[in-house]
Amino acid sequence: MTQGAGQGPVREMTAGWSPAVAPGYDPTIRDARVVSQEYPEEYEEYTPTEVDLPVIGSPGPLFVVGDVHGYLQELLDALHAQGLIDAEGHWAAGPARLWFLGDFTDRGPDGIGVIELVMQLSAEAAAAGGYAKALMGNHELLLLGAHRFGDTPVHSQAGTASFLAAWRLNGGQPTDMERLQDHHIAWMSRLDAATVADGHLLLHSDTTAYLEYGTTIDAMNDTVTGVLQRGNAEECWELFRKFTKRFAFRGESGPQAVRELLDTYGGRRVVHGHSPIPYLLDEAGGEQNADGEERPPVVEGPHVYADDLAVAMDGGVTMDGRLLVAQLPLLP
Repeated sequence: MTQGAGQGPVREMTAGWSPAVAPGYDPTIRDARVVSQEYPEEYEEYTPTEVDLPVIGSPGPLFVVGDVHGYLQELLDALHAQGLIDAEGHWAAGPARLWFLGDFTDRGPDGIGVIELVMQLSAEAAAAGGYAKALMGNHELLLLGAHRFGDTPVHSQAGTASFLAAWRLNGGQPTDMERLQDHHIAWMSRLDAATVADGHLLLHSDTTAYLEYGTTIDAMNDTVTGVLQRGNAEECWELFRKFTKRFAFRGESGPQAVRELLDTYGGRRVVHGHSPIPYLLDEAGGEQNADGEERPPVVEGPHVYADDLAVAMDGGVTMDGRLLVAQLPLLP
C-alpha cells in the first residue's frame, strides 16, 4: 500500500490498538452526551490542546502530520522514520513538538487505534518535555455527530440528511463506531480548530469558514467547542458543513484568502490538511502504466502554493498516496 505498508519497523504494533467495546454500547443512541462527564482518570490531568502547558528547556523542533484516516500502520512508519517514536511505538523525540492536523478516522482500517496512539503520544511527549497535540478535523465532527445524533434529520443543501448517513457515505467504519468510548469522545470534543506555532497558522481545512466563528483564534476555538457542548443537531451540522469546504487557497484569489486568515489569526504561512495534494494538483486520477492500468498519484512531500503562503499536508493516503509527516519550517 503506502510508504512501506506491511514492511515498516513497527509493523507488529497494530495488533495492540483495539480497546474493548463498552458493555451495552449503542453507537447511534441519540441522547448520548457529545462530551462525556466520565472518562478514565489518566486523561484528566493532561489536556492535549492546552496552549500554556510549560515546556521544559528550549523548545524542540516542530513537526506536523497530515490526514491519517485510520491508517495506523502508515502513521507508525512515518513517525518512526522521522525519529519521533521508537520501534515499539513510544515517544522518542524528547522536547520535539508535534501537531496532528485532524481527520484521524474514516476510510482506513483503524481510526480508533489512531486516536489511541495520538492520546498516548500526547502524554508521553509531555512527560519528556515536548508535546504532541491535535486539531479538529471535519471527520472528527462527523464521527461525533454520527454518534450523538444518529439518523436525526438535519437540513442540507441537497435536502434532508443525517449525520449517520453522511458518516457512512464518507468512509465511516463500523468497527470504529463499535469501539468508540467515552474518553475518545471527550478527547475529540476538546480539540482546538486552529493554532499558531513558530509563525505557522495550523488548521485542518483549506477554507476561510473559520472566520465565521471568531475574530481571534481563542474566540474561534471557544465558539467551536461551544457548538459541540450545546449539542444542537442543526448547529453541529452547519459546523461540519462549513469545515468540509475546501480549495479556498487555489487559483488567483487563493493568496488573498490565505492573507485574510493570517491577518486575522496571526502567522506568516498557513499549514493545512483536508484536501489531498493530488486534488490540489488536478492529478487525482493518476497516470496509466504500460499495461493501461492506473498508477496511484505520486506525492513527494508537502505542497507549497498560494504565493508560498500555504502548505498542504494531506498526501492522499486513502488514494495510495502518502501519509505525510514534515518538520517546519520546510527547507527550500
